[in-house]
Amino acid sequence: MPDSIADLGEFGLIDALTARFPQSPPVTVGPGDDAAVVGAGDGRVVVTTDLLVEGRHFRRDWSAAYDVGRKAAAQNLSDVAAMGARPTAITFGLGAPAELEAAWVLELADGLRDECAQVGASVAGGDVVGADSIVVAITALGDLDGRDPVLRSGARPGDVLAVCGRLGWAEAGLHVLGRGFRTPRVLVDAHRRPEVPYDAGPEAADLGATALCDVSDGLLADAGHLAAASEVAIDVESGALEITGAMRDVANATGADPLRWVLTGGDDNALLATFPPDVGLTARWQVIGRVLAGSGVVVDGEPYGGDGGHAHFT
Repeated sequence: MPDSIADLGEFGLIDALTARFPQSPPVTVGPGDDAAVVGAGDGRVVVTTDLLVEGRHFRRDWSAAYDVGRKAAAQNLSDVAAMGARPTAITFGLGAPAELEAAWVLELADGLRDECAQVGASVAGGDVVGADSIVVAITALGDLDGRDPVLRSGARPGDVLAVCGRLGWAEAGLHVLGRGFRTPRVLVDAHRRPEVPYDAGPEAADLGATALCDVSDGLLADAGHLAAASEVAIDVESGALEITGAMRDVANATGADPLRWVLTGGDDNALLATFPPDVGLTARWQVIGRVLAGSGVVVDGEPYGGDGGHAHFT
């Protein structure tokens, strides 16, 4: 194996990458042509794109290439699930310095492949280009399987706000890494690689969710997206939010506020939905608030001080 991607060359790198990506239905044309062909039995295709930039979204001294690949795929696949759809395929673009180790790129590809495998999706193609730093761009595709998409704009006063998945874990892990530590491992791993409840998206649609999104920027920020799109207010109940023992231990040791991690931390990619109050939710959905007439997001009936979550360019 050549040491760097420059040693491997553009087409050698492409060959090494595509050899790692088995194709499964609905991909009928995979890597090797000018474009892939991905079927959608529903007749409608859900499409989303996201970017990860070294130094902003990941650090190589904190995350292995495999973890970066898993995270990059997860952030896009979760957006497909957040429409109530089933992920089917991704394509990826990679910008990287010529001296980057070839093994790092192939490990990244393994992470992409393995995250996609969790939902039966394929890595259907992509592109590579020289760049000053590492940039990973993912486009994910999905199939609604006959469902209507669940948008951010359908929440109504009287609905309940519920979450499926973890909140604040990734932010707590980032806090640990930022202080030079590597434990508790469960929190550090949550920052490196989210655990997304992919099947909860279609489940929410089948249960009658009125609005749906994933939590990538922070609970309050993403609840704010639902509130703005639906022209309603949302009241988050802090007492309904889970703060794990590991998070409390880190917070006690460092003087941090664990509730802030849960309210404003991103990158866990939990799914956040509103439901009519009479819907019988499965146990995996935790009711954490309610939808009201008005606008904006409050916590326990009061405005929350400080940032509501991550925002680019600020």
